[in-house]
Amino acid sequence: MRISLSFLALTMSMPVGLHAQVSLSLTVGPPPMPVYAQPAIPGDGYSWEPGYWAWADGGYFWVPGTWVRTPGVGLLWTPGYWGWGGGSYTFHQGYWGTRVGFYGGINYGYGYGGSGFDGGHWQGRNYYYNRAVTNMSGFRPRNTYDRAMAANAAHVSYSGGQGGMRAAPNPQEQLAGQARHVQPTAEQAQHVQLASQNKQLQASVNLGKPGVAATARAGDFSPKGAVPAQAAGGPVPTEAPRAMPKMLPAGNPPAPRNPAHPQAQPGPGRPAAPVQQPPRQEARPQGGQRPAAAPHAAPEPRPGSAPSRPEPMIYPEPERKP
Repeated sequence: MRISLSFLALTMSMPVGLHAQVSLSLTVGPPPMPVYAQPAIPGDGYSWEPGYWAWADGGYFWVPGTWVRTPGVGLLWTPGYWGWGGGSYTFHQGYWGTRVGFYGGINYGYGYGGSGFDGGHWQGRNYYYNRAVTNMSGFRPRNTYDRAMAANAAHVSYSGGQGGMRAAPNPQEQLAGQARHVQPTAEQAQHVQLASQNKQLQASVNLGKPGVAATARAGDFSPKGAVPAQAAGGPVPTEAPRAMPKMLPAGNPPAPRNPAHPQAQPGPGRPAAPVQQPPRQEARPQGGQRPAAAPHAAPEPRPGSAPSRPEPMIYPEPERKP
């Protein structure tokens, strides 16, 4: 969805994460995801929303991972992600649906390994939690199963572009993206809003290691329910903490790109490729006749003067047919 410059000016101060696929396009990707532990699940009926980097006026800020109440039976959460396309990074908002859709191939951990979700699943009206990736300290749900998953070792937080994940949606994820979605709940929106107002969560302050990396409940950043980051996921580029959006000209939305096969396009340090024109060819005279004189032909030579030698005609080589 492309937004006009006037609407962009109104939403510049609002955190990206409250809108669906907002084109606040950034030319610098977010920092790596921090290393953190999942807090204990507060009770039955909760789903895990992994943490991610969002953007507001002050630049990138960390939205802590949290447990949120599932808005309905049979619904699963598809996380949002930053994806490269049209020469910049655009945020794609997460949503609820009966299937988990494409989220950029990013390994968010705790069931989100880059494609699909294996932290839990529905069987009829009952939800089963995967004990191998869910922190169940102090809580024992009735329906569980065990299936180990690989840990997140890359900590890459965006898809496509330089250094991003290389992934494309599979047929199941494409169907999930086209199906009916349920937008983030009010507590999810409030969680993002409160995170945007916390200075300690800004990348320019925490340098990739936020003091609140995850919370037991949405919007609760108190020391009792907060989990600090153990370490930064990697070096944070100096230009990433205060990345500014690319102003999109009205009427020219960025063309969608396949993040698995990014195309070369103009950008900083990459000039646009010149358009090559086909070479001009002279018309070949037929029948051995000389070509017709131009409208303003040169005068004939005077008697006794040396005749001027005509310029040789250069004809293109005939095409060789296979």
